[in-house]
Amino acid sequence: MKKKFLSNLILILFLNLLIKPFWILGIDRGVQNAVGASEYGFYFVIFNFSFLFNILLDFGITNFNNRNIAQNNQLLQKHFSSIVIIKLFLAVVFTIITFTAGILIGFSSEQLKLLAFLCFNQFLLSFILYLRSNISGLLMFKTESILSVLDRVLMVVICGVLLWGNITHEKFKIAWFVYSQTTAYLITAIIAMLIVVKKAEFKRLNWNWPFFVMIIKRSFPFAILVLLMTFYNRIDSVMIERLLPENIGTEQAGIYASAYRLLDASNMIAYLFSVLLLPLFSRMIKDKEPVLHVVKLAFTLLIIVSVIVSFGSCFYSTELMNLLYKEHVEQSAAVFRLIMFGYIAISSTYIFGTLLTANGNLKELNLVAGGGMIINFLVNLILVPELLAVGSAYASLIAQFATAIVQVFLVKKFFKLETNYWYITTIVVFVGGVMLINYFSKMVFDNWIFNFLLMLVASVLLATILKLLNIRGFIKILKSKESF
Repeated sequence: MKKKFLSNLILILFLNLLIKPFWILGIDRGVQNAVGASEYGFYFVIFNFSFLFNILLDFGITNFNNRNIAQNNQLLQKHFSSIVIIKLFLAVVFTIITFTAGILIGFSSEQLKLLAFLCFNQFLLSFILYLRSNISGLLMFKTESILSVLDRVLMVVICGVLLWGNITHEKFKIAWFVYSQTTAYLITAIIAMLIVVKKAEFKRLNWNWPFFVMIIKRSFPFAILVLLMTFYNRIDSVMIERLLPENIGTEQAGIYASAYRLLDASNMIAYLFSVLLLPLFSRMIKDKEPVLHVVKLAFTLLIIVSVIVSFGSCFYSTELMNLLYKEHVEQSAAVFRLIMFGYIAISSTYIFGTLLTANGNLKELNLVAGGGMIINFLVNLILVPELLAVGSAYASLIAQFATAIVQVFLVKKFFKLETNYWYITTIVVFVGGVMLINYFSKMVFDNWIFNFLLMLVASVLLATILKLLNIRGFIKILKSKESF
């Protein structure tokens, strides 16, 4: 199973690292620089607001379906024809509730117009994720890997032409950015639909009320979990905009978005781990296979990446923000150096939270996520009026680490894992070593980019010396003959 995980991880990381950094650091950043922090902040608030009720589009069906199909491949044909209708019904519910909430909190007509397109985009994205859950549930990871980057490839092409193609004399508008997403999602959804239709031997849509009730009941715990996690991950920018005066609120939301962009880019790597791990863990738990070796492999790889990224972002925050943006560099750097430490906690959540999801511990996960949401909300409420976007960064950091720590203890409890003190000591030494490497690396060259690259090389070398990164071991796993 380690070979299956590692080989497919290499493929999906290669494709995503090839495309998504260019999307986030090239196109998305280019859009913000083109329209300015205030207008992008206007978009970012509406975008995150549309995410708050995203669970109504899915109701946990995607995570439930991924786990269910991985354990019972034969159910694809039976479930697919009915779930498509359920997804369309939920899309209507989502749109009505999201618009109602937008009106109640006082969105302007311009904000509601943008919200309409973003609601449609959310539906397309949710539908794509559902279709991909069937593909990954069948363990078709190569196809899943290609689909995971297809929408971004299309967006890069469309937005790249609009930004730098000189096809229009008008200044780039944030609405064009939204329309580009709509086009890319629509094409990707059609292609994914054709693949799943073929695999499911689909014949016709089938509305079945008892099946609808059963799916909603079984996916409800997943729905609550996603809802709670969405709130404490996406509510920050909305609270910034609502808690501060109008002009200051949108500007601070834009500054927060600048810092959040690299965290979002980094999260891509951690999320891809969970995409592979959920069906693998589900199958292993069903077959009563031990999961510890896969958990340790995944966590070790991800903790190496997250520690290096987090400390590098902290020590080189001003340089990185100055490289990426034209406005509010110091303010963005102050938020950035805080918020990036949350990547360590987020990475842990993508491993241990995914394992608990595969094991069916939804009640415990929901309690943890609920606690995280309350912490995030209260800290935002207290700190944002005084510290602006920096206060929201503190809120995110505290909530992420609180939930991650509890999840680790839950995994230890449910899977009866013994504490490996030598392994923990090695991790602590690695963290301390990376911090010192970052500190001294800034003194070597006059050019910070050379120092940053030196830091990366030295940190990877340290992970190898401590045997956290075992290249020979990885090659041995990839060459092994593993039945599945």
